[in-house]
Amino acid sequence: MRVVLLSTYDLGRQPFGLASPAAWLRRAGFDVTCIDLSREKLSAETMAAADLAAFYLPMHTATRLAMPVVRRLRASYPTLAIAAYGLYAPLNEALLRESGVSIVLGPEAEQDLVDAAGAAGASGAAGATTLPRLAFIQPDRTGLPALDRYASLQMPDGTRKVVGATDATRGCKHRCRHCPIVPIYDGQFRVVPIEVVLADVRAQVASGATHIGFGDPDFFNGPTHARKLVAALHEEFPTLTYDAIIKVEHLLQHRELLPLLVATGCLFVTSAVESVDDDVLVKLEKGHTRADFMTAASLCRAAGLTLAPTFVAFTPWTTVDSYRDLLDVVETLDLVANVAPVQWGIRLLVTWQSRLLELPDIQSLVGPFDRTTLTFPWRHVDPRVDDVQQRITQLVGVRLTASRHDTFDAIHALAHSSNPEILAKSPHREITKSPNPRTSIPYLNEPWYC
Repeated sequence: MRVVLLSTYDLGRQPFGLASPAAWLRRAGFDVTCIDLSREKLSAETMAAADLAAFYLPMHTATRLAMPVVRRLRASYPTLAIAAYGLYAPLNEALLRESGVSIVLGPEAEQDLVDAAGAAGASGAAGATTLPRLAFIQPDRTGLPALDRYASLQMPDGTRKVVGATDATRGCKHRCRHCPIVPIYDGQFRVVPIEVVLADVRAQVASGATHIGFGDPDFFNGPTHARKLVAALHEEFPTLTYDAIIKVEHLLQHRELLPLLVATGCLFVTSAVESVDDDVLVKLEKGHTRADFMTAASLCRAAGLTLAPTFVAFTPWTTVDSYRDLLDVVETLDLVANVAPVQWGIRLLVTWQSRLLELPDIQSLVGPFDRTTLTFPWRHVDPRVDDVQQRITQLVGVRLTASRHDTFDAIHALAHSSNPEILAKSPHREITKSPNPRTSIPYLNEPWYC
């Protein structure tokens, strides 16, 4: 049985979601080829010899990119068993099956893929209805493109770090309303044993990694596990650096761990702040407030830990005033350099099965499901807000190498000038080209999309 595992996009990282099932399949005796379509081309020879092709769909962009490839494979290889697995596979099961996928699995799919391969990809196989508890093993990254072909970490001094990536946990115990993890995990998370994580890191360090990105939705879902892991990681690799994703709520609850993160090589923490409007945060069920974000920023600064906030800057509840307020808060907290420019134009996605659809104002606002974008499209009741969002997205797209401060100044000016009434109440802001580097904090040189 010959299995081809395919990834279309994974945030510029070598896909953990190929390496982990590859290990399970090879252990079971299957011939496995991993193809990362973000870095290499699809081989007709490889696909012609395959019995099962399985697409890894961890996020929205990956799913959109996979759809046309699935259709091409189905047209070219009518008897090929095609599977889809990962977070977004069950969320888009109907569309995937219409496009030619015969097996739909969730994110805890390793054993299910082994079973599917053993059954020669039985047509019409059902998706998993429950999340299994797997006995995790070390991922096998054999055959994947080299780490130096992926996004690198740009350091403020101009040097670069080769980046590896792994997961210490899966899922999330929180139920943020807009998060795509929630319809699948519904508050559950899984801990990957420390020895398995270290083995994966060890293999990537041997392949040249000098920095590790933890892809966990929240690194502090299991704070004791995280504490033990980073201590063991630093003991074995004292010069290795890393980054992690941690909720604002957990930065506050586990503030005593922030100095430990710094001491063990954490260069920055990404946190999904989403908004500084308390009403919006309640609607999203984020579990933190505007004041909490400000406190978390102060705690991180006091601990010497770089905080990299992310935002859903444009929602149906955003106003021109509230957007300007977001800019002001970030500037007041001296976090302009910490925010990737793409974040200033991010628009709320309403995906299939999203808990956002529980809200009456979302139900009344969205249009029919769009099979191309894989979302329920919406328009703001105030056209000026949509106009600002579109202009900012275009602005960021043509300023990819500008400093973050320069880009912020341009965005600030645009947010003011787009509304004559607001402009009349605000002083003109001088825009100057900064001689400083793009940003003063480390950053990955591939933008983060969902």
